[in-house]
Amino acid sequence: MDLYQEIIIDHAKSPRNFGRCDHATHEQKGHNPLCGDQLTLTLVLEGNVIQSVKFEGEGCAISMASASLMSEAITGKTVDEVKLLFDDVHAMFLGSSEEMVMDIGKLKVLSGVSEYPMRVKCASLSWHTLMGALESSGVPVTTEGDSSE
Repeated sequence: MDLYQEIIIDHAKSPRNFGRCDHATHEQKGHNPLCGDQLTLTLVLEGNVIQSVKFEGEGCAISMASASLMSEAITGKTVDEVKLLFDDVHAMFLGSSEEMVMDIGKLKVLSGVSEYPMRVKCASLSWHTLMGALESSGVPVTTEGDSSE
């Protein structure tokens, strides 16, 4: 039950930054077919800094909490900082987070997901969707076909 800690439940029930960014510069859809999680991420990038990020969608508690926590963690960060944070968080989800580059703060509450392999894709959906948005791929992100998870 460590996976469903109080912070995760709080973010799942009352997600922060839920909705759409006005005047979004980037938008990306993401889907986890195994769990049915779906989200659309919008963000405002000014120069190299994420000024605002919001998400819409529905999914399990882990998926929604991860998106909510991510949205708080990346606001105000540069694209390069976000990419380093993605690498650290992704490693944490996979259970190999010995040498983190960034201070991940509250995101540590999601570390328990590594003990539940089927939930890794739920937790990582918003992060992969974010990377797709930053790459401006335009192609919906899916958690299927990612051999690293």
